[in-house]
Amino acid sequence: MFAFTLPSWIQALKYVDLVAVGFFVLFGILVYLIHNYIPKIGAVAWVTAKEALFQPLFIILTLIGIFALFIFLLIPYNTLGEDIKLVITQGLTVVKLIAAFLAVWTASTTIAEEIDGKTALMALAKPLNRRDFIIGKYVGVMIAVTLIFLILGTFFLNTVSYKVVYDARESSKDVPTAIECAQAIYDILPGLVLAYLETIILAAIAITVSTRLPLLPNLTITLIIYLLGNIVPVIVQSSIGQLPMVVFVANFVSVFLPCLDHFSMETAVAMGKTVSWVYVLWAVSYALLYCLAALIVSLLLFKNRDLA
Repeated sequence: MFAFTLPSWIQALKYVDLVAVGFFVLFGILVYLIHNYIPKIGAVAWVTAKEALFQPLFIILTLIGIFALFIFLLIPYNTLGEDIKLVITQGLTVVKLIAAFLAVWTASTTIAEEIDGKTALMALAKPLNRRDFIIGKYVGVMIAVTLIFLILGTFFLNTVSYKVVYDARESSKDVPTAIECAQAIYDILPGLVLAYLETIILAAIAITVSTRLPLLPNLTITLIIYLLGNIVPVIVQSSIGQLPMVVFVANFVSVFLPCLDHFSMETAVAMGKTVSWVYVLWAVSYALLYCLAALIVSLLLFKNRDLA
């Protein structure tokens, strides 16, 4: 009898995929609790999530993400054994950008278009206040974003686990053990969490902008905020950032705009460093506070919005 042994990258994924299934179950339970025990917010969130999940854009973005992650796995980067770093950085960027685009698009269409089409006025004519409407819309957007993040994130972890073995074979090295594959997955988990935090911040900003502006301006403003949030910290740390005027402008911008560079793991991956979970906890606190502030601003803007 021949003993059959699973490849090391599959052995490493047994527990990872089990945890992913657990997150899907937990996510489903959370959606059920919101829908049934917070009826007003849950009803708005459920309708918003269904609109996002059943539109062709959700399927298209998911397929684009899976295809891109698969292609990154096979591209020869010729980096002398550092291909895995490029796969991780590109994979994190793709997952983050696709989820962020879905968040901005859904937030824009579900609020701005409903205001223009008078649907929001009909909804608020029922026993539903504006606060529950905005919070429900944000929760609904995050349901769709979380689902696509879980799908793409799970597939991304699978590709990273296989890439460790794939690179070893291409370099004629010993086949990595399951422990080595699992360690590679564990090292990028903080990056996925940070990417998700950045996405929820952009979703909160998109919700805020959509209370006053339609889709195209919302996409433009959110893109500008995304670029500034990633570029401003880099400029401050450069030689240009030593100029007094640049320091003043950067500090002024940082008061209102999120420091999205703090949620990027690409530099740490390139330098071969890991992100600690303590840092992730601080990032969670910052993201939640910023989302809360953004939603408060959106409530203030929406409170005086004439829907008629």
